[in-house]
Amino acid sequence: MAKILDRLLLFLYSLSIGILSVIAILLLSGAIPDTFEIPDGPGAYIAAITAAVILFLLSIRFFYISLRRDRASLPSVDQRTEYGDIQISMETIENLSLKAAGKVKGIRDLKSRIRVSQAGLEIMIRAVVDGEHSLPLLTTEVQRQVHDFVQETTGIPVADVSVYIANLTQSPSFKSRVE
Repeated sequence: MAKILDRLLLFLYSLSIGILSVIAILLLSGAIPDTFEIPDGPGAYIAAITAAVILFLLSIRFFYISLRRDRASLPSVDQRTEYGDIQISMETIENLSLKAAGKVKGIRDLKSRIRVSQAGLEIMIRAVVDGEHSLPLLTTEVQRQVHDFVQETTGIPVADVSVYIANLTQSPSFKSRVE
């Protein structure tokens, strides 16, 4: 929300400074008749016109910045192939890792975080387990599934897959009545 407000304020500021600098340029150049005189002579006119032109150019720049789309807000992993560039968003990689980890039985409530390092992707999986399976076997299987699936699907090397077991779900116990 603050980013939208900042852009709106920058837009209004650049628009108002642009209009004021155009009026100052027109007044000082004599295009619009004026009733005031600057007593210091032609040097003051040149300085005032220069300041107005600089303010006008700055307002154009700020106006452009306030209207352009911010492309840096979408983090991605960039690859170069013989055919051109490929960009894969971090959200896509997170969803791929969640899809792979979700295939392991006994794993629930998954969350994923991705970091890019020199060695490749570092994937952190947070999971809740059912408690009916061996935790070392579950975590090893999640690591293997995520590593292989993400690396095969994206072509980006996976350096590390960390698994954090956050909690254990309690399976409901049903008691049957025999009458």
